[in-house]
Amino acid sequence: MYTGKSYKLLEFIVWTRKSLYVLIIISVIPTVLYECLDLKWLGISWTAIALLGTATAFIVGFKNTQTYNRTVEAQQIWTTILGSSRSWGIMSRDFLNNPEKSKLLIYRHIAWLTALRYEMRSFRVWETTHKKHNEEYQQYYSIPEKETDLEKELSKFLSANELEYILKTKNKASQIMSLQSKTLKELYENQEIIVLQFVDFQRTIKDFYLQQGRSEQLKDSPYPRQYAIINTLLVRLFCFLLPFGLLKEFDKLNETVSGVMNGNMVWFVIPFSVIISWMYISLVQVGESTENPFEGSPNDVPISKISKIIEIDLKEMLGENNLPEIPQPQHNIIL
Repeated sequence: MYTGKSYKLLEFIVWTRKSLYVLIIISVIPTVLYECLDLKWLGISWTAIALLGTATAFIVGFKNTQTYNRTVEAQQIWTTILGSSRSWGIMSRDFLNNPEKSKLLIYRHIAWLTALRYEMRSFRVWETTHKKHNEEYQQYYSIPEKETDLEKELSKFLSANELEYILKTKNKASQIMSLQSKTLKELYENQEIIVLQFVDFQRTIKDFYLQQGRSEQLKDSPYPRQYAIINTLLVRLFCFLLPFGLLKEFDKLNETVSGVMNGNMVWFVIPFSVIISWMYISLVQVGESTENPFEGSPNDVPISKISKIIEIDLKEMLGENNLPEIPQPQHNIIL
């Protein structure tokens, strides 16, 4: 998540510079052919380009709205996990007169958060962090899940036997939560908690499973590929045809100007075409970076920070003093 006031223009230009290079070439070639080689037939109707641009704008706007909604949903999921985790900590501490079991339930919950966030950071083929412009930008921040091994992190919160069992499972977060339910059943059977407390615990576990499922659904369900491809094709087609549509329009301006610009107005096709096309390309790139809210991009939901905040809160409920530090933004980016 970007925590600064706004991205700097220079950062944005650097991030999109490869697209800019292509757009400059696309704009220069038809302009040179039109003006220097007198290929006037290259100029096409501006009306057709305008219609294409309008349709493209609607498609791009639709996609960016949907990708933003995915990010908002991810924020809601993890905000719910944050609140429910605090409730879990209070119940684990106050429902039991057994500090050892309270710590077990709380530490397992932190392990569940750890397993879940690591799963959310795992790679999917449709994600964009592997693209060159995104890989270059990763030098400005770090992804915690890429720096530390999952086994090492889980070993802080699980016993050796539980760790060995969990590492063999496919869905580690689900199996950690199943261990919680198993322990609660034992506590109830041993009459260490009453039925109402047992029900509250199980209801909370159900809520955690629900939020985990919603989070996994976002992770494993990309923005529909049919809409993504039509969005990309329309934008590329528009950017390619735009300079051809501007040629005659700027050539007509020679009739209304005098002096050094008379006869040279067509060269303005290059900067104006690049600026307009860059706007569309940038919107596509921004949409891509918002599409997958857990992939490790600068615009991700900060699930690593949320998990660390929960860990600190729960450990403080146990009265522990050796607490981890809250992660700080790097270049205004926090994950």
